[in-house]
Amino acid sequence: MKKISLSDITKPIEPELEKFGEQFKLALKSKVALVELITRYIHRQKGKKIRPLLVLLASSVCGGINERSYRGATLVELLHTATLVHDDVVDNAETRRGFPSINAVWKNKIAVLMGDYLLSRGLMAAVDGNDFDFLKVITDTVKRMSEGELLQISKTRKLDIDEPTYFRIISDKTASLFSTCCEVGARASTSDEEKILAMKRFGENLGIAFQIRDDILDYVGNKSLIGKPLGGDIKEKKITLPLIFAIKQSPKDEAKRIIRMIRNGANKTDVESVIQFVNDNNGIDYAEKIADEYSANAIDQLKNFNNSESRIALDLLVKFVVTRIN
Repeated sequence: MKKISLSDITKPIEPELEKFGEQFKLALKSKVALVELITRYIHRQKGKKIRPLLVLLASSVCGGINERSYRGATLVELLHTATLVHDDVVDNAETRRGFPSINAVWKNKIAVLMGDYLLSRGLMAAVDGNDFDFLKVITDTVKRMSEGELLQISKTRKLDIDEPTYFRIISDKTASLFSTCCEVGARASTSDEEKILAMKRFGENLGIAFQIRDDILDYVGNKSLIGKPLGGDIKEKKITLPLIFAIKQSPKDEAKRIIRMIRNGANKTDVESVIQFVNDNNGIDYAEKIADEYSANAIDQLKNFNNSESRIALDLLVKFVVTRIN
């Protein structure tokens, strides 16, 4: 499969993405000097902006990008940024996208308050624009993301996660926001509930495929990705799909040995053993197969829309996710 770049995907809406960037900066403005300092720091941490890209492409496919589309894109990016700031506090993370994390620079108290500020700015933008349909969608997403995180923490303590629980966690933690991006984008430009539902399903399937690919990266690595060290999930005692399948396929004694190794805090040698165990028991191949199924389901939802450059871009975005480990 041809390697796809993000510029291939953004090409149809480059001017609109620039306009979004300007509006996002305005949404972060504050009269408090410390807040301004931290928001400037956030702007330096340039991510791929996948989520606002999804909002704008979904809007374009469903009827056209308008002012509501920009507000929706700003809302989801503020929510996403807030969750990243809070996640770094929860995980005691020291870096984010190659930069020291906000909690590492300004400590946890300021990081938590900054995350709250970002979320409140997003909600205010929706209220000011009378986008109450967006608020209904986004509040459910915040609930799901919180529940997914708490479920993962409880399962990490016990190390008893199974496949249905894994999919519930990644659906709530990751796919819910992808689904929200696509639903918000669709609602910004159409009232056709069938189109909105199809776009929502597209986002959900894409989000699940995205997370499975991310979990695979923990076992195979990718030097081009910043902040995804090999074996990071293993060290954090996160049981993901490749390992779940490998445990299910292996003899009980071997599976118990691997779980014990992770529970006791895996060192470098242990991490290598777990990765080898997952490979020997076809955990990577299985996870890749499942990710491909969800990717195919996402692409299938695009059949509900007329062909356009933006629809092609969404198709490419799915393939971009698929080729992240190549």
